[in-house]
Amino acid sequence: MAAEEEEAAAPPQKRFYRQRAHSNPLADHTLSYPSRPQDMDWAALFPSFFPPDAAPGTAPARVEFVDVGCGYGGLLVALAERFPQTLAVGLELRGKVAAFTRARIRALRAARPGAYGNVACVRANAMKHLPHFFRRAQLSKLFLLFPDPHFKRTKHKWRIVSPAMLAEYGYVLRPGGLVYTVTDVPELHQWMLRHFGEHPLFEALPPAQLAAEPLLPLLPSVTEEGQRARRAGRAPNSAVFRRRPDPPAAAP
Repeated sequence: MAAEEEEAAAPPQKRFYRQRAHSNPLADHTLSYPSRPQDMDWAALFPSFFPPDAAPGTAPARVEFVDVGCGYGGLLVALAERFPQTLAVGLELRGKVAAFTRARIRALRAARPGAYGNVACVRANAMKHLPHFFRRAQLSKLFLLFPDPHFKRTKHKWRIVSPAMLAEYGYVLRPGGLVYTVTDVPELHQWMLRHFGEHPLFEALPPAQLAAEPLLPLLPSVTEEGQRARRAGRAPNSAVFRRRPDPPAAAP
């Protein structure tokens, strides 16, 4: 048993979890997901935030931050250290990559008991199942860091930013919630600026607020993709968009 615990606590090695960088988000994958958000067992992912002896009537903790396409978990680790009381989950479609990130979080929790209990990784397809996990207006931050650019025009429908996806982001984000985007592909950056700018539920942060946004300097360098872009000398392009208030209901 001691040997098993020691093995489980050891940091995972990426060479055992390597997988293709691209995955078709529209393909049928063997995935498990809840039928509705209230059926999701978040206590299994964040046990320290769901104590069995919680007082009756205590409101359950809820996920506030989501990293779409979390990769090897660099942002999740950074969020755990900066927001230790806020639940953050990464969604990753690639099976081996999601397994690495889960093993990484287990190792961090074992190395520092009481820390990193607020972050978790789920293998999931955000393009298909986002509303299955999160309630309307549940989230306060959504991260799209170095998403797959899908350069070919025929594959633009695979991009994580589109009118259909922005409608779903608008659904799960509360008014005032923020979407952070980073990419080293200028054409994709312009694509995201245009789609967010044209959508009625989102607005770009004004320059003064953008300059004061504390997370923005961190984001280009916390992921493996960001570090690879920096080594190659490719400058990242960042943007932040705010969820607008819901439009007033039409008079009957």
